[in-house]
Amino acid sequence: MNHGAILPGSSLGVLGSGQLGRMFALAARRMGYRVHTFSPDSDTPTGQVADVEVTAAYEDLDAVRKFASQVRVVTFEFENVPAPTAAAAAERAQVRPAGLVLHTTQHRLREKTFLRDNGFPTTRFAAVKSVEDVRRAAAEIGLPAVLKTASFGYDGKGQNNVTSLIEAEALISSSPNVERIYEGFVDFEREVSVVAARGVDSAFSHWGLIDNTHRNHILDLSVSPADVSPKLAADAVEIARGILQKLDVVGVLCVEFFLTKSGQLLVNELAPRPHNSGHLTIDAHVTSQFEQQLRAACGLPLGSTQPLKPAAMANLLGDLWSDGEPNWTAACAMPNVKLHLYGKSDARPGRKMGHLTALADTPREAAKLAIEARHRLTR
Repeated sequence: MNHGAILPGSSLGVLGSGQLGRMFALAARRMGYRVHTFSPDSDTPTGQVADVEVTAAYEDLDAVRKFASQVRVVTFEFENVPAPTAAAAAERAQVRPAGLVLHTTQHRLREKTFLRDNGFPTTRFAAVKSVEDVRRAAAEIGLPAVLKTASFGYDGKGQNNVTSLIEAEALISSSPNVERIYEGFVDFEREVSVVAARGVDSAFSHWGLIDNTHRNHILDLSVSPADVSPKLAADAVEIARGILQKLDVVGVLCVEFFLTKSGQLLVNELAPRPHNSGHLTIDAHVTSQFEQQLRAACGLPLGSTQPLKPAAMANLLGDLWSDGEPNWTAACAMPNVKLHLYGKSDARPGRKMGHLTALADTPREAAKLAIEARHRLTR
């Protein structure tokens, strides 16, 4: 018996209250845990299925301490939680993954520096704040390039492609003293990801390499397993293993890669939480990324990640509601398609409202099914 484990019946805390917290809470409640969520919002995707919804600012550290004192462990569903918030929670409860993981991964410059300094493959980059910095970076790394704000970026926020020095200089001049990262442009063949987990006992598990297609910087379609050679898939998993080990992650972390046209893997970004590309694990694997997050956070043994079937996940964005309520019956009429909605009442364009997962005998077939099911929603 694991005496250090946080057992069913205990209360768990989630910082953040979006769809990732909702799916975590559903997995936790299934195993007999109680869930408390903390965010500045109310009637949230997580709050709707949690036992307790605390509405307060992340900067209200007294509220954070009070929240953490009522649970056994705190985890995240959103990496832009401020570092002082994570530190305040850690005064009253276990925090997994630790605040240091968050500190490294929520800041693009710290993240890229960590990757480079530890020998993980990533694109060339430089820190830039001034026009002089940009000129130096362009001379060293070249153009075209991508200029990104160092903090608070996801789904393409704070990113600009630049093709000329004039363009780059103009961007810097428009908001001087903003900390940015200048990255060499990667002419990639596609984007892939590894969602992986690490337990308190350093046990490691993963869901293989997943193929991802983006539209307007937002994930559109994920297909598992990725259509790559076994060696490439194994290499990606080993890079992920090294990253989780080096960061001492207890929990789930996603490694997003570029696969270059020459077949090289480059780490693009890290997400220290379950990931959009891993949503298909709910229906397609013995243990989902959310149950694994729960097991890791509670110090339980990790579950099997064996695939049940090839799968594809299609995101459902608010745009689908532009002509009224989508035709849910049409999608549900497809027997191998699963519907997941996040309980968001306000369907805005670009907002993630839910996803569809399709299971099939081959990844390609699953992708066709998921796309067809989404298409049927607006017929």
